[in-house]
Amino acid sequence: MKLVLAEKPSVAQSIAKVLGANKREDGYLEGSGYVVSWCVGHLVELAKPESYDEKYGKWSYNDLPIFPTDWKYNVSSGTKKQFGVLKKLMTRDDVDSLVCATDVGRILRTFKIKKNVEVTDNGKIII
Repeated sequence: MKLVLAEKPSVAQSIAKVLGANKREDGYLEGSGYVVSWCVGHLVELAKPESYDEKYGKWSYNDLPIFPTDWKYNVSSGTKKQFGVLKKLMTRDDVDSLVCATDVGRILRTFKIKKNVEVTDNGKIII
């Protein structure tokens, strides 16, 4: 099964139509060996400064610039449901590859894919 991720629902529907993924599910379409899903806006956002250190909750010029060693992210409040759908789809046992029709770097960072991942020149992610 190939998982195809699109930027938005309308693009996913167009891709799914061409691929024959006609079975509508909650947050994705499936069929003909494909699962097609989408992002909705920004799935994650940068964590607030105070999540790194309480002192950053109140701004001070003495603390600037702030350069975290590891950047923290939070799932955006309006995208939690679709984030969960995508996370489940990416970890399904029957999904053996992921075709990214979005910004490939963001997808990999967002989901912190732990499996062996190879990204080809045409943007295909092989899990």
